[in-house]
Amino acid sequence: MSTRDWRGKHVTVAGLGVSGIPAARVLHGLGAVVTVVDDGDDERARAQAAELESWAAAHRDPNGEDGGGAGITVRLGDGDTLPEGTELVVTAPGWKPGKPLFAAAAEAGVEVWGDVELAWRLRGTDGGRAAPWLAVTGTNGKTTTVRMLAAILAAAGLKTTAVGNIGVSLLDAVLGGEEYDVLAVELSSYQLHWAPSLRAHSAAVLNLAPDHLDWHGSMEAYAADKGRVYEGNTVACVYNAADPATEALVREADVVEGCRAVGFTLGTPGPSQLGVVDGILVDRAFVENRQKQAQELAEVSDIAASSSRGTSAGPPAPHNIANALAAAALARAFGVPAAAVRDGLRAFRPDPHRIEYVDEVDGVAYVDDSKATNTHAAEASLAAYEPIVWIAGGLAKGATFDEIVGKSAKRLRGAVLMGADRALIAEALARHAPEVPVVDLDRTDTGAMPAAVREAARLARPGDTVLLAPACASMDMFANYNKRGEAFADAVRALAAERA
Repeated sequence: MSTRDWRGKHVTVAGLGVSGIPAARVLHGLGAVVTVVDDGDDERARAQAAELESWAAAHRDPNGEDGGGAGITVRLGDGDTLPEGTELVVTAPGWKPGKPLFAAAAEAGVEVWGDVELAWRLRGTDGGRAAPWLAVTGTNGKTTTVRMLAAILAAAGLKTTAVGNIGVSLLDAVLGGEEYDVLAVELSSYQLHWAPSLRAHSAAVLNLAPDHLDWHGSMEAYAADKGRVYEGNTVACVYNAADPATEALVREADVVEGCRAVGFTLGTPGPSQLGVVDGILVDRAFVENRQKQAQELAEVSDIAASSSRGTSAGPPAPHNIANALAAAALARAFGVPAAAVRDGLRAFRPDPHRIEYVDEVDGVAYVDDSKATNTHAAEASLAAYEPIVWIAGGLAKGATFDEIVGKSAKRLRGAVLMGADRALIAEALARHAPEVPVVDLDRTDTGAMPAAVREAARLARPGDTVLLAPACASMDMFANYNKRGEAFADAVRALAAERA
């Protein structure tokens, strides 16, 4: 789209916050008449509104037309009413589709976009270079996979960055001064729901498990939004061979003729798959004769030797090997040579709180996977170790725990539970692992973590792993999962100093 298309266009931005404010600023800079609506009317919302309006006043275009000098209007406490004259709604991804604002927009024939859709439409504005997108979604593993992908692309000498639901915003990436060869894009189900015209070069759905069902309304709707990432792919739709639901989404997608389905597996790959043979990551998809040939890409040992904070991560967990295969598949779809896959994986360092080794105390390893905020992620963590003393609990977000406990029971030495919904986990343990000793801390304060670590140490034996994989959100006790992970690491270090 040309910047001329935006001059004087009346756009309503739904939601102040990390996506709404940047969107409002971008639209104002394009000359649109911007109104921001938000449900909140508290001190924080009023401060954000004042800051945004002040910014807009300082950035008026004296030579503009209708929108150039109009500033930005913010309406607080009324996120349900469509402002008169609205020609487009740009929404924060977290706003639920059932909001009255969106019903009013539909009735008025007004389109609703998310910030990802806005970025997609603005790429290549006024003839600028529009970098292709390699997109990643899934219930778990998105951030790690996208950062692995960016590392591989960079190792191939390509100018790239990890963007989307991670780090750099897509709007900054497509409108900034940098000209990228390709973008590694993390996309959530919320973002995909509001991105109807997105068409990636290639895309991957890593896995599908129940999550955010309160937002989507059903598992079917959640999966359908994830599947949008495949629409219009030109080279490859990458799916998880161990998760048939992801392959089903590929079958249902409307892609460009010639686009291929490419699977990844932790086992020996078949034709058009990437997989693992004798500790080697191999490619049977992007080779001349995939029926008979395979290309060695990297060794499993090349994956994540240490975290971004320099602590040893130990051997890669199975789901991180899967993440690496998905990243490699997308990079290979873009034409990256095999050596760059190896070099990129060697250079990659995982973010903190993602299966991060903290320390060993009295022969027991302590591992921080605070990022495991749902049962699917926690189950993957539990599958990576044995025996385990499991520290879990928090806000369940409507989840149930029978399946994860049933699958993990044989690995558990014990469990330490805390947080608002710990009783749900305790009940599942009683049903499916009655022999496993359980400590119920009956606490939801931040000071519970040192107590949890001490109780876990009491249950553990040399050779065990104490694993923080809460399977729940953190907000009942901590500001976010990072703070929860930091509290765990601090408690482990204090224990180590005490036992030294």
